Amino acid sequence: MTLRRRLVLSIVALVVAVSAVIGGGSIVALFSIQRSAIDEQLQYATNRAQRSVEQQGPNGPGLDIGRPSGQAAGTLTVYFLDGSVVVGSVLDNAGDVDRLSASAVRPLGTVRVDGRPHTIDLGGGLGSYRVSAATVGPAVLVVGLPLAPVHESVWKLFGVVLVVTGLALLAASLVATAAVRRALRPLDRVAETASTVARMPLERSDALVGIRVPDDDPETEVGRVGAAFNRMLGHIAGAMQARERSEQKVRQFVADASHELRTPLASVRGYAELTRRMGGDLPPDVVYAMSRIESESVRMTSMVEDLLLLARLDEGREIQFADVDLTGLVLDAVNDAHAASPDHPIEVDLPEDPVEVVGDAARLHQVIVNLVTNARTHTPDGTRITVGLARVPAADGGGVDLTVRDDGQGIDPEFLPKLFERFARADSSRSRTAGSTGLGLAIVDAVVQAHGGRVGVTSRPGETVFTVHLPERPGERATSGAGDVAVAGPAAGRGVGDGGVGSGDRPGAAGSPADAAPPTSAATWAGVPERS
Repeated sequence: MTLRRRLVLSIVALVVAVSAVIGGGSIVALFSIQRSAIDEQLQYATNRAQRSVEQQGPNGPGLDIGRPSGQAAGTLTVYFLDGSVVVGSVLDNAGDVDRLSASAVRPLGTVRVDGRPHTIDLGGGLGSYRVSAATVGPAVLVVGLPLAPVHESVWKLFGVVLVVTGLALLAASLVATAAVRRALRPLDRVAETASTVARMPLERSDALVGIRVPDDDPETEVGRVGAAFNRMLGHIAGAMQARERSEQKVRQFVADASHELRTPLASVRGYAELTRRMGGDLPPDVVYAMSRIESESVRMTSMVEDLLLLARLDEGREIQFADVDLTGLVLDAVNDAHAASPDHPIEVDLPEDPVEVVGDAARLHQVIVNLVTNARTHTPDGTRITVGLARVPAADGGGVDLTVRDDGQGIDPEFLPKLFERFARADSSRSRTAGSTGLGLAIVDAVVQAHGGRVGVTSRPGETVFTVHLPERPGERATSGAGDVAVAGPAAGRGVGDGGVGSGDRPGAAGSPADAAPPTSAATWAGVPERS
């Protein structure tokens, strides 16, 4: 139940309770006052009846006993002698005296002679009476007045109380609803602002600029909440700006360091290669050491190139858009992968017509190579890998889906959430022979996002599928974020570090995959026709 509804119901319940107390008290007070008035009138009526009986003489009273001067309509008078009824009558509204029936007189014989009024229900058409008994010589005289007028007044007041309470309830509901709505309007604005912040992507440091609660009056409770919320938003915005500045410094450092490291690494690699080639008289252990220096310099150069690429992608650079034949890129990447790992059967699932998108051919080729290399690196020999392309119908958003599927052991579910993070490696379950840096899938994620697409993965034992969705035009942004992961069933703990590109195991060994020309005989190895 909402706070507004609880407040309104509380106010209405309070009004009902107050109305019930006032109405009930009024009814009880009216009944008590009118019964006291009846008791006072009864005393006077008893005195008049006593004087009338005393004036009747020795023969006793007759039927006119109930008609002394001043008696009100409805007054009953009963004369008992030796416990027997001598005469009993009641005065009607016309002033005539009617004889009481035996059933009406019988309850009056039990009235105690104590000078106090008593209430008796005579039944029939008489109803409740207020009666008192007094002695007149050897006889007992009982006089009574009807309570019907009192009951009638009480019921009328009860009806008035119900009507007034109903009107008060209606008015209280309307007034309470309006008052509570007005009082909680600032709180609604606080909730609306909080909902707006909750729905906003907070990757940018300026996301919270201008997002504030308008009601921050410190004189009210809601105003204090709004002021506190505004201060919290200010702290969050400051923290986001500080984080962005820190990340920018880190990116700049990585970019500068990567850029500066390329020259000395190239020198180290060149001198190592030169020494190895020209050192015919060198001892074998020195030749081996120089070959290792050359190999590691190649690996470090590859890592530096990947870091520099990620830094440039973070800055929105490095992407050159043009028409790209995805079908040709897939065939080239599959041929290269088959040449590098002939023990993995690699198949393609392509539509008959060429699939084209607008993008950066070199970077999209790198995405495909990274995904295929990831599949063949982290699955045992003999694992079947299938690379497919499919057009997405316009009704489903359009674009192109690139899939890389393998029937390996699957990916550890605990590792899936951080699969596309930089330097993410499942060290406990992956082969160390690949020399993975954990940057391959991060590059895939960054490149796909730069194209306005998204990448996701589903994995279970026996099937792992990476899916890259690309819009046909770079301005057609994907509807969901990149790096979506899912797992079906318990995975066998396949380790995934990166796509292998930049890790020293790519074809050609140096530079990015886009820079390495595929071998001309790759089509023969892969069993896939080359495309011109």
